[in-house]
Amino acid sequence: MRIAYFVHDLCDPAVARRITMLRCNGVNVALLGFHRDSEPPADIAGVPTVALGRTHDARMANRAAQVVAAARRGRQIAADLGSVDAILARNLEMLAVAGAVRRHLPGRVPLTYEVLDIHRLLLDGGVKGRALRAIEARLAADASGIITSSPAFVRHYFEPLSGVRAPIHLVENKLLGWDTRAEETRVAGPPWRIGLFGALRDRRSMDLIVKIARDLDGLAEIVVRGRPSPAVFPDLAAELADAPHVAFHGAYRNPDDLAAIYADVHFAWSIDYYEAEANSEWLLPNRLYEGGFYGAVPIARENTEIAHFLAKRDYGIVLGPDPAGELAAYLKGLDAEAYQREAARVAAVPRSDFVATEADCADLVARLTRTLPQGTRLAA
Repeated sequence: MRIAYFVHDLCDPAVARRITMLRCNGVNVALLGFHRDSEPPADIAGVPTVALGRTHDARMANRAAQVVAAARRGRQIAADLGSVDAILARNLEMLAVAGAVRRHLPGRVPLTYEVLDIHRLLLDGGVKGRALRAIEARLAADASGIITSSPAFVRHYFEPLSGVRAPIHLVENKLLGWDTRAEETRVAGPPWRIGLFGALRDRRSMDLIVKIARDLDGLAEIVVRGRPSPAVFPDLAAELADAPHVAFHGAYRNPDDLAAIYADVHFAWSIDYYEAEANSEWLLPNRLYEGGFYGAVPIARENTEIAHFLAKRDYGIVLGPDPAGELAAYLKGLDAEAYQREAARVAAVPRSDFVATEADCADLVARLTRTLPQGTRLAA
């Protein structure tokens, strides 16, 4: 069995996780996509890449031009790709490219639309938003299904706004392949260390944690790791160099470094304002599952899908309208015994809430290839 995976950014660390799921039970994966770095990776999780061109973060005109160019090469890309049993297209731009390639492939190849973020332009109430949603509906008119990572995306976008009517399946951003929790190494006592890890694109969160570290003057230390968006942080290392009690350690290897970086902190910053009142309220990010599995207490904000996730499982710190002030007050009153109680609540969450199983991987492949047993309900 062979599945073609079209991705918007070959340099996105999350691509490796999806490839690992797709390779379940010996599935062969063909990987094609754009790249944001100057050079594309030669392979990801052991799968060679086919680079379709370079795009740039927050430059929509550039991305649109690259999509058009790749779509025009659909016949050639299809000839190079060869026969596949299914196609998975991540994000709207790759749905357009995958659709153009699919038209030149033999047979009726099932096409699934993967949506892990809802772009703000899709939510626009004006002419631009309506036009983009119409394009999305047309491109996904005969899609076999939709893969999305948060139930809030379904409630707030696919049901009320989107014209896409394909069955929806929830695939959360869970970890893969870990058999045991990391060895406990953190010491329950100040300075309280807060980790902000992952894709770094949220200016407001960065300003908040810098303020918290400065105001608490040594009671809290902030550790920032990940890949900054150049459009938001042109030089994050220089920006944080003089921030008191804040350390920026750059990119890390995912999943190789996860156990070490989360064991180094007491709390995992799980607040996002990048697209406030929309995507930021609805997403369930990688760091929620990573931090939970490795025992870091998550810090979230109220009225978000993350807060709903935590409330359902009775763990984590949820802040209100003044997150900096509320977190500072909380940490000032925190002692080792109270922290250990919070950590115990994290440890009590079932492992399956953070880690996908082999059965989950096999189920995903079956949905993409339409090989589910007869009568299986596709919608989440």
